[in-house]
Amino acid sequence: MNDKIRSAASRLSQIDEMLSDTAIASDAARQRALLKERKSLEPLALKVAEYETAERRIADNETLLAAETDPDIRALAAEELAADKGTLAALDREIQILLIPKDPNADRNVILEIRAGAGGEEAALFAADLYRMYTMYADSRGFKTEVISANETELGGYREVDFRVSGDGVYDRLRFESGVHRVQRIPVTESNGKIQTSTVTVAVLPEAEAVEVEINPADITIETIKSTGAGGQHINKTESAVRLTHKPSGIVIEARNERSQLQNKEQAMRLLRTRLLDRKRAEVTGAISDTRRAQVGSGDRSEKIRTYHYGQSRVTDHRIGLSLHSLDMFLNGRMDTMIDALAAADAAAKLGSTET
Repeated sequence: MNDKIRSAASRLSQIDEMLSDTAIASDAARQRALLKERKSLEPLALKVAEYETAERRIADNETLLAAETDPDIRALAAEELAADKGTLAALDREIQILLIPKDPNADRNVILEIRAGAGGEEAALFAADLYRMYTMYADSRGFKTEVISANETELGGYREVDFRVSGDGVYDRLRFESGVHRVQRIPVTESNGKIQTSTVTVAVLPEAEAVEVEINPADITIETIKSTGAGGQHINKTESAVRLTHKPSGIVIEARNERSQLQNKEQAMRLLRTRLLDRKRAEVTGAISDTRRAQVGSGDRSEKIRTYHYGQSRVTDHRIGLSLHSLDMFLNGRMDTMIDALAAADAAAKLGSTET
């Protein structure tokens, strides 16, 4: 382990000393910045401490082997030495993974877009199931959700639903959810008990800050409209809903969840900024189409990242080949096992690319 890694870990104790300083305690902005830095360094510091402990045990056992003549003690020391060397190698890999630069959007809030794909009403019903899954997961992590716009069906499904998820590290936890989600089950609308395959597309967009996207008010047309749909908590009778059209890009956004026209306008502007920044990022990286389109594909059944098979109570992520036979729990927001596995696979792939 090089000195740079050790110094990064020792920075944690320095931050703790600074946080105990009364001058810093009275500076809220400085305190927040230090707490954020501490949180980012803590996992590395803990691993470095484990690594140094393993190093000391190895040195002690090597010294013992060099001086000891009793065969039983030597055998025990050799066994511990081999185990500690294995631990050291594993810790070294974990530290290297922690040193991989975080996604620049990791700590951002997100706009999550869910669209019913192939499968008609059944796809819309599954879109509602996914919306429920994500809101339950958000709640379990202490995140906050706010619906921006929802197009409901008569049976309680969603043709589309856009909502904001805010909290600490939201994008980092949800970034792997973008793509086509396939469901295989017997629809409530099916009378002969035949399993149907339907799809829903999900796009996770890191939320744009107001200063990141400059929007000319002359480029926007704003209309007030009555909320429409099948009913429910997101529908009201007044003309509080807002349809916003950004003429240069052709983006049209409807925000109808809030009772206040001003609040709906703010929600629509937030989503517009996020979609414009999404396009800007795609142009910078040389993408053929915007990030959202790249994420969700066309919605065809064959373009899938994950399958939810109700008959087998199974959810399978095709990117890492992981199947969990706990579908009910997963749909109730217990998603961390899958998300952790995806994050680990992503980190391993990035580490592998730096080693070649």
